[in-house]
Amino acid sequence: MRKYLLPLLLVLPLATTVAACGDDEGNPNALTVYSGRNEDLVGPLLERFEKESGVDLEVRYADTAELAATIREEGANSPADVFFGQDAGALGALAKEQLTAPLAQSQLGKVDERFRSPAGAWVGTSARARVIAYDSREYQDADLPQSVFDLTQPAWKGKVGWAPTNGSFQAFVTAMRKIAGEDRAKAWLEGMRANGVKTFDSNIAIRDAIAAGEIDLGLINHYYVLEAKAQEGDDYPVDVHFTKAGDPGSLVNVAGVAVLKSSEKQADAAKLVDFLLATEAQKFFAEETKEYPVADGVAGPAGVPPLADLEQPDIDLSDLDDLAGTLELIESSGAL
Repeated sequence: MRKYLLPLLLVLPLATTVAACGDDEGNPNALTVYSGRNEDLVGPLLERFEKESGVDLEVRYADTAELAATIREEGANSPADVFFGQDAGALGALAKEQLTAPLAQSQLGKVDERFRSPAGAWVGTSARARVIAYDSREYQDADLPQSVFDLTQPAWKGKVGWAPTNGSFQAFVTAMRKIAGEDRAKAWLEGMRANGVKTFDSNIAIRDAIAAGEIDLGLINHYYVLEAKAQEGDDYPVDVHFTKAGDPGSLVNVAGVAVLKSSEKQADAAKLVDFLLATEAQKFFAEETKEYPVADGVAGPAGVPPLADLEQPDIDLSDLDDLAGTLELIESSGAL
């Protein structure tokens, strides 16, 4: 498997930068995957696919939003065959520009309609829930607010952490804009700042700050806590709280996969989609990355409610594509 890393700060035009990462002596028959999923997480899984399928991969790793922008810039000339994205918004953006090929019903039918494109343009491969992580030495689940909107109350002043530069946080704010409107989303951002929210650069940093007793609560994804518990034991002092059904804080987003319409390797691309939805890969997500598997028949990770019990806010995940609008809102609130 050939791997290419795209820089996080793109100086050259996007299409030019991607082309510069190529290898003229590479395998012309290889399937090119643009992966917004971290190599440490999914690299071993993609290596399994190569061994089992006999299909060679050339994988280009970078930020999901940057890769989506690159594909949009490249258009029909993109060397990418498959886009493996970290969030549904980026997948939805490509679908809306008609850059993706329709997936087979046999693939789409494996996944609940909440976690796939209504038009069949992409399909989720694993899911992650937004949660309020909390210090279990100080609180019980019943002590926690039922809505993220309640975190602006004086009781939580200076006790909460967030990561405004994180892609999952930005997808959550995008969902809040769609669910509650621009004005309420901006008021929440400003209210959090006025209430002394602490800023961190990642979900992991928030989780570790809770464990260290620096803050009491944090807005993160569920699996960061499960990973720590797997490493440190069940007495790890951070737990997860799910807000009420339909609250923006209860968003369940997905990583997912799309096949590019411009690809000349549609059959091999379909094999990769099939593999990511098959039992082996779905168990990998549940056991190794502690995410929710989305295909039928595979149990989720221990320590959190089953995915079927989580009531998603009333939103089409494909509509989480307005990252620019969300960044503008976050910046105007002073959070960035």
